[in-house]
Amino acid sequence: MFKLNSQLITGLTLALCALVEASAQTNPAQSPMPTQSTDPPTITLQDAIALAQKSEPGYATAVADHVVAAADRTIARSALLPQVQYNNQMIYTQPARLAHSSEIPPGAGQLPRFIANNAVHEYVSQGLVSETIGLSGIAAYEKSNAAAALAAAKLEVARRGLVVTVVRRYYDALAADRKLIVAADAAKEGNRFYELTTKLEQGREVAHADVVKAHIEQQQRQRELADVKAEAERARLELGVLLFPDPRSPYLLEQKLNNVPALPDRAEFQAQAEKNNVDLRAAMASLRVAEHDVTAAKAGFLPDLSVEYGYGIDAEQFAVNSPDGFRNLGYAISGTVKIPVWDWFATPARVKQSKIRRTQAHVELTAAQRQLIADIEESYTEAQTAHASLDSLEQSSNDTAESLRLTDLRYRAGESTVLEVVDAENTFVQAQNAHVDGAVRYAVALSNLQTLTGSLPQ
Repeated sequence: MFKLNSQLITGLTLALCALVEASAQTNPAQSPMPTQSTDPPTITLQDAIALAQKSEPGYATAVADHVVAAADRTIARSALLPQVQYNNQMIYTQPARLAHSSEIPPGAGQLPRFIANNAVHEYVSQGLVSETIGLSGIAAYEKSNAAAALAAAKLEVARRGLVVTVVRRYYDALAADRKLIVAADAAKEGNRFYELTTKLEQGREVAHADVVKAHIEQQQRQRELADVKAEAERARLELGVLLFPDPRSPYLLEQKLNNVPALPDRAEFQAQAEKNNVDLRAAMASLRVAEHDVTAAKAGFLPDLSVEYGYGIDAEQFAVNSPDGFRNLGYAISGTVKIPVWDWFATPARVKQSKIRRTQAHVELTAAQRQLIADIEESYTEAQTAHASLDSLEQSSNDTAESLRLTDLRYRAGESTVLEVVDAENTFVQAQNAHVDGAVRYAVALSNLQTLTGSLPQ
């Protein structure tokens, strides 16, 4: 009986499997869908700069100021050009009547009650061309040109500052990832050395003090690994704030920390920095704005000429010709000269204010020139020093790795102490981290050089 039940169960199982397989073949829509790849994107330095330019508020403000300054220049230019308008107007005025009576005297039915108006029914349809000529308008236009140049220079300042920030945070995050790898390897080395000392103690080849020291070193490596993980997460979040709506978004960085570009020639760098320094350009634009502001203020002492030309109708009928045969179409030209006489010292006060601002702008320009000289020397010296130390740091990193390997072999042979092994491990970790820090230092120093020369990546 038991044997029969076993055969029956086996048969039912095989039949059920065949039924499921057939159902899957006849209903392909019910088969599991292939999973889509969810690998995080790889961000290059150029990608990071492009993303940051879309979301960084300071740079967005500079872009808005640049666009507004260009619009202000268009507005100031339009004030110098003739203005064209087409006016249509109908005026009704109460007709004149006799005092204390509602009678209208003969022939007075078309006289308006208000003497300022021409008729009871008046229709105006004219095209007007007006132009105002004065030094104030010209100075305002020149000032708007200088302000637009200043806004463009400030936009470039903001762009270069943003690029430097992105470069620094990008390489900080990249360095944190590299240090995380170093810390993980050091933690594995600590575990391996602790296991080694434990086995050697069991074979009575080393003292228990070596095991204790190795255990302390293992715990220290684990704490360092946790600290480096936290630092790497902080660096990635700081970069993510510039790149993504959610700074917690996962991403990968292009591994180019060891690809070190060459240092530019000092004379070539100095020439480019003096020619393309955006801070100096902004200071010069500020001075030009202040100078045009002085001119505009002094224009308040001078007269303005306004000319207006109108063509159309101004008649009692909305028609080209009147009922009595006269032609309503015509033109009129008027000119006005406005001569300033007395404004309670407002214009002298404006001139005084503008001169004070011009003096301040001149001081800022000279300060920018002095700062440029200092920045050229300081930035190039820093980049030169960082570049010169890269080879030494790389050699030290290789030497400490070899020293750790040899010290470990000597310890296994009983020719070195546990303190020497621990010291070799610490020196190796420090050299690896110093090599990473040196590469970041040179990358940041090179970006500072590019800030002065205007050769930063877009």
